[in-house]
Amino acid sequence: MRRQELADALDAELRKRPLPAAAVHAIGEWLAGHGAPYVTGVGDHTVMYVPARWSGIEPWPDGLLRQSHAQTTEISRAQVAAIAREAVKDERWSEAFVASYVWGQGTTGYGPYRLKKILARPHLDVALAEAGTTLLNEGAVAAYRVLYGSVRGLGPAFFTKFLYFLDQAADAPAASRALILDKKVAGVVRAHATRVGLEAGLVWAPRAARWTWSGGGWTPHRYEVYVEWARAAAGQLAAAGIGWPESSPELFELALFAGGWDPAAA
Repeated sequence: MRRQELADALDAELRKRPLPAAAVHAIGEWLAGHGAPYVTGVGDHTVMYVPARWSGIEPWPDGLLRQSHAQTTEISRAQVAAIAREAVKDERWSEAFVASYVWGQGTTGYGPYRLKKILARPHLDVALAEAGTTLLNEGAVAAYRVLYGSVRGLGPAFFTKFLYFLDQAADAPAASRALILDKKVAGVVRAHATRVGLEAGLVWAPRAARWTWSGGGWTPHRYEVYVEWARAAAGQLAAAGIGWPESSPELFELALFAGGWDPAAA
């Protein structure tokens, strides 16, 4: 079988198999513990950042603290969504992008340097505007396709955050929202896909999972597989009697990111 055929076969197993009981149990325990504050929504999920470390970044959204502020402070998903909501009104796509990037990078030292380089790309504004319009009119996967490989230095781990916050700002139906996909989340999906494949008798599953879910250059098709799987998993959890809220794939994404379930250990 060719590599794509192997990937397709593994995807088919991933899509048709529900989360194992061990996953439901682990995520239920996370929801009752560290995940409890997010049962009614993930807006309060915060990260830390130091505005002064982002000195020189333009455009700098009004919703972020001034760049002269040198103390570590919090920024939540709800705050970034509010910034995006105001920015989109006047098609200030770059401001929404900057806010999402700062939230996604947090206190990591090389973030400002990388963001400056991305903001200097000549076609960034056009790409962000096209992706934003596409997201609102055609959905998350189509918008992902617009940004995939379009801006040097801007990969899915960060542009899916931009799409996610635009979607939150638009108050789109939860079932169609963009979801964040980064290396940490992809690592969980990779481990799960490996187990699923091996349980189905696909001896080459570990290799195929590495091809498809490693690195950071996930194709639009890979993103579509992830979004469909995450939505189905969230629906399964909502029906499992663990207190999981309806229509909350973004909560499932947060659970994966926060280490609520380790497929390799179950």
